[in-house]
Amino acid sequence: MTKQYDLVVIGGGPAGMAAALSAKQHGVENILILERDKELGGILNQCIHNGFGVHHFKEELTGPEYSARFITEIQKTSIEIMLDTMVLKIDNHRQIHAISPNHGYMVLKSKAIILAMGCRERTRGAIRIYGSRPSGIYTAGTAQRLININGYMPGKEIVILGSGDIGLVMARRMTLEGAQVKMVLELQSRSNGTLRNIVQCLEDYHIPLYLNHTIVQIHGKNRVEGVTIAKVDENLAPIKASYQYIPCDTLLLSVGLIPENEISKSARVKLDSRTRGPFVGELRQTNIPGIFACGNVLHVHDVVDFVSEEAALAGYGAARYIRGQFDTTITHQTINGEGVTYVLPQTMNIYHIEDTCNLYLRVNKPYGRCQIEAWIGNTLIASKREIRCLPSEMINFKIRKEAIVGSSDLRPAQAIDQQPTQIIVKIVGMDRDPSLP
Repeated sequence: MTKQYDLVVIGGGPAGMAAALSAKQHGVENILILERDKELGGILNQCIHNGFGVHHFKEELTGPEYSARFITEIQKTSIEIMLDTMVLKIDNHRQIHAISPNHGYMVLKSKAIILAMGCRERTRGAIRIYGSRPSGIYTAGTAQRLININGYMPGKEIVILGSGDIGLVMARRMTLEGAQVKMVLELQSRSNGTLRNIVQCLEDYHIPLYLNHTIVQIHGKNRVEGVTIAKVDENLAPIKASYQYIPCDTLLLSVGLIPENEISKSARVKLDSRTRGPFVGELRQTNIPGIFACGNVLHVHDVVDFVSEEAALAGYGAARYIRGQFDTTITHQTINGEGVTYVLPQTMNIYHIEDTCNLYLRVNKPYGRCQIEAWIGNTLIASKREIRCLPSEMINFKIRKEAIVGSSDLRPAQAIDQQPTQIIVKIVGMDRDPSLP
């Protein structure tokens, strides 16, 4: 089966839906969403807690409520949806190879493609915990799906390794379902979750968080019987004198998320080792013409509202590309300066920006009082005062187009042959606050 579309969106989660709607609003007619699950919504379908939509809808919603609003809007359009469909690869001719029970093996041709595959959880194998392989070991997201969608209780005595947001939310969820969450262990000296979740999910339920701790062995043959935990030194090596056995019947792992980029690799999309997602420009274009990326496949977000905002840019960019109004010139390159782990987008074409460009960034450690600044050469083009900056909380930083243009030696886009102008984003006035997690 071979079909032709103007735009194919791979992934029907919050990013894919927002990108498809944005492209539709900007004049793209023949749009297809491919989703490997049996319904749209992605990870939001199992996130029944509230806290979604505060920025985008100006009200607090649960995950299913947030996704339902986008699903309703999509149903009002002519956007085609293929559920239960697995994309296998994107070949060198930018053709999408997919398979589904209803349509069999398909080769889909498209003028543009938006990657919105989300991310996956890091598993036990990735962190190499010593011990046997009994039942009762789950990633936090798997346990969340078992409880919230399938109605199964994973266990009664729980230890959680890792303090990512999913792990923190599941600590509260398991407690509400009657389980005893004995502790949350974190290898680093600070939590990887947002401050809001630390307070609402751990402190409010008196669940202890042990920083600089890890699991060195899992015990049990058929079912988890316990774990041995240990404190780690400054090199993250376990301290033998601190070994302690903790009885439990379930171990949840919340040890990080990895953008799902196997399909991106098949399309020869260039990836950033810091974000583990594609290098992109201001409209989320990748290095392969006609392929765009957005959402958690691009970089891991902690707020779904920012996912929708970013996906709308990708949809707009795809619409411009399909209409032949897309210029691949790179005029500027963003550089992460002091205190910054990464800045996204990594490149930009100033001529695609109307008024402002939103930069997303993360700091490399907690700061109490600081200021975020963007510089071109010796010229300060934008600044933002942040009372608190945490590595676990993504920062949205706006730069006005006129400030960028006024500080750059620019010629018409088609005449540019010089190296991109560097925009250095850094943290200044840094004050390390020891009270921060």
